[in-house]
Amino acid sequence: MDLATLKKIKPAAFEDAADGYRATGEMAAKAKDAIDIRISSGIRAQLEGETANAALGELKELSKNFHYVQTECALVSTALAGFAHDMAAARRKLDAAVADARAAGCTVNADGSVSFPAGGQAVDGKIPEGGTVTGAGGPSSPTADALYRQAANAHPNPHYGKALEFANRIADAVREATEADTKWAPKLRALKADDDLTVSDRDWTDTQSDTSGVRHAAAAYLDTIEAPPKDGTPEKNAQWWKDLTPEQRADYLAVHPGALGAMNGLPADVRDEANRTVLAETRAMYRLELAAIPKEPAMYGQGPGGYRVDVITPEWQEWHRKYADKKAEMEGVLKGMDAIQARFDRTGRDGLPEAYLLGFDPTGLADGKVILANGNPDTADHVGIYVPGTFSHIASIGGDDDTHGDLGRGDRLWTESTRLAAGQKVSTITWFDYDAPDHIPQATRHQYADEGGPRLYDFLQGSKAAQESVDGTRAHTTVIGHSYGSTVVGVAAQSGTWRDPAAVNDLVFAGSPGVQADHAADLGVGADRVWAMGAPLDDFVVRHGGRLVGLGDNWTIPTDESFGGNVMESDAGGHTKFWDAGSTSLWNQAAVMVGQRDKVEIE
Repeated sequence: MDLATLKKIKPAAFEDAADGYRATGEMAAKAKDAIDIRISSGIRAQLEGETANAALGELKELSKNFHYVQTECALVSTALAGFAHDMAAARRKLDAAVADARAAGCTVNADGSVSFPAGGQAVDGKIPEGGTVTGAGGPSSPTADALYRQAANAHPNPHYGKALEFANRIADAVREATEADTKWAPKLRALKADDDLTVSDRDWTDTQSDTSGVRHAAAAYLDTIEAPPKDGTPEKNAQWWKDLTPEQRADYLAVHPGALGAMNGLPADVRDEANRTVLAETRAMYRLELAAIPKEPAMYGQGPGGYRVDVITPEWQEWHRKYADKKAEMEGVLKGMDAIQARFDRTGRDGLPEAYLLGFDPTGLADGKVILANGNPDTADHVGIYVPGTFSHIASIGGDDDTHGDLGRGDRLWTESTRLAAGQKVSTITWFDYDAPDHIPQATRHQYADEGGPRLYDFLQGSKAAQESVDGTRAHTTVIGHSYGSTVVGVAAQSGTWRDPAAVNDLVFAGSPGVQADHAADLGVGADRVWAMGAPLDDFVVRHGGRLVGLGDNWTIPTDESFGGNVMESDAGGHTKFWDAGSTSLWNQAAVMVGQRDKVEIE
């Protein structure tokens, strides 16, 4: 970079290019949504067979390509905006120095040197001559500044000191531009995609390093965007996002998808877009790391004639020590991520709406973090949030067949509620954003609920803030806690004051071992808005076991008459059967969720 090049650079041209890449990314996003929401879902709703499945497979790959284009174009746009910002800063310094030099009667030469005229008091009858000085162009220091001042003061021509200052300012501007060019050249080259039509796992993992590179290189530019409020409330988060320009939102989303995906109060579509990027990158990383684990060696050796020797080989023992636990953990997390993708792929089948990934972190807390909605909760008339209990973790989120785990329960609750809602919009959310107990002894402790309850409270306030930011209205909201999840809900209800209007209208407890309260009236929604149901056998053991270990205050659980809530009819055949299709248990939950309380069957 030299003076001539810096003078020719037009930062606005790079800003225009950034706008172009941003527009391309938005077009790719719309194409992806059209494939996923309209085309693929339409095929699932109307067609079956090998041809339909083959078409869906091809469309899935095309959608992945558009998603990758969307992500990379967003990064290129932010990078170009960052480069333009850095160059504009250097160019402003240059222009100011040149203008000041000319105003002082100096001449800026093509090489950046500055010529100054004759001037000052005559020495031996002669005015000190003019001359030319060249700036140092290096970083300033107290010592260097002192030497320059000393030289300027000692020179008989007063224009010398001014010219030296102008030359140094020009050199500094060129140096800054050179540093920016050197910094950005490799970052922009790294954003060049492979010349094939396949988006591989390696491509997605490369986006993580690309994002980190752009985020650090564009720090000065990103600092011009107001940062989110530190430890902000959901309401403050919502206002912060609303106050950003569309360009600022796009740039912040490009380099901070993980942070935005977890931020309560932001719109559901923003969190979904951010978390889908994190999901794609993380899933690719896990698959590559899993593939890099050496193949498990034979457990037993072979003797003469190929007969097995019942002695475990040292090779297997070493492999098991190094890789067995890691492999099992990674396979479990991948199973959970596959279940999330499977829910995306069910959109349109049996009328299921678009899914929104409102939270995702495979390593968050102890068991991972998944918050997934059926339908957009920001625009829904009725929202139901389901909180699972003991044994929940990311590996089991989809169940054995991607339909009978916690995500499948949310699907069936949406289907039943939509049937009752008569044309109204419904959204159901599976909220798994806490460290659930892994076994029964852990489920006797209240600490898991003490940690998860406030997290749920903040999510509910964030959901309310996001709804109100759309059109100022709020959905009828029901929170459903199952087993230990009901304890989490009970703590959430007592974690703070429900603001007016409240973030929650009704609470439903299924198979609850206790909610850390001894009266329904303690939960802030009114005793008439608290509902509970139980089931025989194993559910009876869970509920009354919770009573004995004190998960309910004063040995009280929600299905007790003394608790003061509504006890609903239940035909669940066991502790996990409250969401069976066609059951009274599911019907009652749906009736509460859509505000049709008169249809609830009471014991």
